[in-house]
Amino acid sequence: MYRLLKTEGAARRGELATPDGAVQTPAFMNVATCGAIKGAVSALDLKGLKCQVQLCNTYHLHLRPGDEVVRKLGGLHRFTRWDGPILTDSGGFQVFSLAKLRSIREEGVTFSSHIDGHRIFMGPEESMRIQSNLGSTIAMAFDECVKNPAGYDYARASCERTVRWLSRSKAEMDRLNSLPDTINPKQMLFGINQGSTYDDLRVWCMRQIRELNLDGYAIGGLAVGETAETMYHVIEAVEPEMPKDKPRYLMGVGTPENILEAVSRGVDMFDCVMPTRNARHGHAFTWEGCRNLFNAKYELDELPLDPECGCPTCRNFSRAYIHHLFKSGEMLAMRLCVMHNIWFYNSLFEKIREALDAGSFQKFRDACIEKVGRRI
Repeated sequence: MYRLLKTEGAARRGELATPDGAVQTPAFMNVATCGAIKGAVSALDLKGLKCQVQLCNTYHLHLRPGDEVVRKLGGLHRFTRWDGPILTDSGGFQVFSLAKLRSIREEGVTFSSHIDGHRIFMGPEESMRIQSNLGSTIAMAFDECVKNPAGYDYARASCERTVRWLSRSKAEMDRLNSLPDTINPKQMLFGINQGSTYDDLRVWCMRQIRELNLDGYAIGGLAVGETAETMYHVIEAVEPEMPKDKPRYLMGVGTPENILEAVSRGVDMFDCVMPTRNARHGHAFTWEGCRNLFNAKYELDELPLDPECGCPTCRNFSRAYIHHLFKSGEMLAMRLCVMHNIWFYNSLFEKIREALDAGSFQKFRDACIEKVGRRI
């Protein structure tokens, strides 16, 4: 259940109650694709990095180690040792990312595995069964994410199919939750709004899916080729149609600037690989901007990555040391930088919530949006 605590303009401060604990929103979900944060960071580490929600990938876990294996081992919570909320995506994003390896029909999607090429079929029912085996807190409905720009006719047909798939997802989720041997009989379901960059399709889709009274609603199909301005426009078109008493999740977004802009437009939940992926390539987010730790200027720099940061990396190690680790190809470089970026993102959301509580979000946004987005 979602409780709206406060608003400032369209920005919202709330709390999402789940069977695995409450989530303070706006919130960032840290991406653990295969059950782990890339960069040698475990679920136990996440507890000390202000993480609220772990996000895992249905498609990848279905391939390895297999959702039946995870089920036999007690579900993702026991398997990964993360005891907070877990959200699993539906596999729908792979309909986009594996476009050259799949075919779509009404029943679902046939993929060629990116690992060994074997054929995999996934439709709404299969996606729900996999996510039920994983035992996540929140399951995402199966959808198609289309690449932007997309032709109107294709976007409309895809959007309509996604709505039909959502009804099938809900029916199968209800059935699975009623079974006596289901790992998580209180598993929640979020629907996904699609429609490419077309206002009429986005609004139509949102009006259709809100009738199903789901646990939350996501805006999908953005940050996949369109400009930031187009993304913000789509959010503004969809937001008035979204239920006020349900959480809103913007999938796969994004940069600190994207996040601040989307919060100001009424979004509650986010996920993105950016903090961890950038960290593994030596890019550290700070309150002064983004640092490239490969730069020679850090060779003798004894300051922490960010003097304002209280993460384990900044409390203990210098820019010079982390620069050396990256230049030497040491795995510790990635771990330290990933931990820092996770802390930074979760701290950014902590500050957003504090500003909303104080009624000063707009002032906070204006003060930091340009700084956090610049490259040092």
